Amino acid sequence: MSQASNEKKSPVKLIVLVLALLVAGFYGYKKIHFALTHETTDNAQVETQITPVLPRVAGYVKHISVKDYDSVKAGELVVELDDAELQTQLLEMEADYRQAEVDIINAKAALNNAVVSLKVNKGNIELSQVRRKKAEDDLKRDQNLYAEQAITRKQLDDSKFNAETASQQLENSRTDLTAAQSRIAVLQAGVQKATAALDVKKAKIEQTKLKISYTRIFAPQAGRIGKKNVSEGQYVQAGTPLFSIVNDTTYWIVANFKENQLKKLYPGKEVDVEVDAFPDVKIKGTIESLSEATGAKFSLLPPDNASGNFVKVTQRVPVKILINNINQYHNMLRAGLSVYVSAEIH
Repeated sequence: MSQASNEKKSPVKLIVLVLALLVAGFYGYKKIHFALTHETTDNAQVETQITPVLPRVAGYVKHISVKDYDSVKAGELVVELDDAELQTQLLEMEADYRQAEVDIINAKAALNNAVVSLKVNKGNIELSQVRRKKAEDDLKRDQNLYAEQAITRKQLDDSKFNAETASQQLENSRTDLTAAQSRIAVLQAGVQKATAALDVKKAKIEQTKLKISYTRIFAPQAGRIGKKNVSEGQYVQAGTPLFSIVNDTTYWIVANFKENQLKKLYPGKEVDVEVDAFPDVKIKGTIESLSEATGAKFSLLPPDNASGNFVKVTQRVPVKILINNINQYHNMLRAGLSVYVSAEIH
């Protein structure tokens, strides 16, 4: 009887119960107060610039200068393609180019010969005009002499023949001049055509040289190599992703807040960031911008509420957050890491 009475009067269980209720109440109050004064989301991750390395020409991989997850500098040589075939094509094109230069020389020489011939034709016309003038004068004189019966009929006929011959020779010379002028026009066009062909061949040579330069692939930015998708000896097409370079110095966070959380979020507002991989590290960030569209609008098949049965779904809006003092954290950050973001509201 006395022992039962002592157990009833023992305050230990009551004290423990009260303490447990106080602790639960305290933490419950903190949770409720935090929920009422903060907007939070765990739909967020670390982002950075990831640049794919792509060949601009097709070919066999000759040499790879980097390994998985290596650090590279901007402009560093990372991959070489075999350029032997392109070098052979370049030699052939250069030989063809030299032949085209000879063709231009020949075309210009033919044009010069035609110009000289044109001068000769003009001289022949002048000579034919002199001969025709002399023959016409002789014919008039012989006609007068024949009228006076000072010469025979045969002599007059010979004068007429000489005059007609001189006239025909003049017409022939004029025809030759016209033909020479036309030939000069054709030869001038031939020179222009040969010059244009030379320019085309030169452009093809420059294009081939450019392709040869593309066989040496350089890092477009500094960072770390991701997983390689290529090996030496492999044939790759132009535009085939070889690997990606992850910028390891610049990071930001994209947090997808619900549409009913955006009222108190604005550019310049400070937020707290917790990285799941490093829960003990407290990081401060600043909202840089809010997307002008919801994440669903950027999906491959954006929803169309006008078709089918409509079911309202709370949309999320991407919010870009810059990390304050990024130099303190960039060694621990990795693109794609999950984070928890909280923003205090008033």
